[in-house]
Amino acid sequence: MNTVSLMKNKVRVVLEKKELTKVVARVGVVLDISGSMRKLYREGTVQKVVERILAVASLFDDDGTLDVWVYDNEFSRLPSVTEKDFADYVNQKILNDDSIHKFGRNDEPQVMKDVLQKYLKEEPSSSPAFLVFINDGGCKPGIKKYIMSSSDKPIFWQFIGIGNSNFDVLKKLDTMEGRVVDNANFFHFDDIETVSDEQLYDQLLNEFPNWLKEAKAKHILR
Repeated sequence: MNTVSLMKNKVRVVLEKKELTKVVARVGVVLDISGSMRKLYREGTVQKVVERILAVASLFDDDGTLDVWVYDNEFSRLPSVTEKDFADYVNQKILNDDSIHKFGRNDEPQVMKDVLQKYLKEEPSSSPAFLVFINDGGCKPGIKKYIMSSSDKPIFWQFIGIGNSNFDVLKKLDTMEGRVVDNANFFHFDDIETVSDEQLYDQLLNEFPNWLKEAKAKHILR
C-alpha cells in the first residue's frame, strides 16, 4: 500500500464522524511558494502536505484528482495529481520546472482569481469545490474581495497557516461580514510535520459540513 492509501483510511474515519461519506466535491490545493517557504519545499514537507490532501481528494472527488496551484508574486496552475502520479510530484512538477516563478514575495488575490476562473467559469459543476490554501503568513488583505464575491458560489476556502509568522488577515475570516454564507475557515499549526493525520483531517473537515448545510439552505448547492 502506498502512503496515500494508508492516509485514506484515516480520512474515512473522519468523514464518517462528520457525516460526509456521501459528499462529492472537487478538491484543490494552493501552495505558498514565497521565499520563506524554501526550506519546507527542500525538506519534503510540502510533498507530504500534497499527499495528505490528495487522500481527501481521492475520497471526495469523483475522479480522485487534486487540482494544484502555487503562488508567490506570480502564480502557476499546475498539472493535477492523482494516486497514480503523486510520487516526487513537488520535485518534478514544481522545483525542477524553471518556468514556475518561485521564492519571491506573496500575492494571494491573483491566484484566488484564477481558482474562481477554473471552478466557476471554465469548469462549472453542480459539485462544490473544497479549496485548501496553504500560507506561511503575511497574507494580503485583498483576499477579502474574492472571499466576499464567492460567498454565493459553490466554493469553500479552507486556509491553513504554517509556521509562526503573522496571520492577522486570516484570523479575521470568521468575523468577516457581508457574506451570503460563511465560506472560509482558518486554522494554524506551528509545525505541520508534527501534526498527526487524524488531527489534520479533523481540523481540515471541521467547518466544511456546516458550509454544505448552509449552502444547500441558500440554494447555492442543489
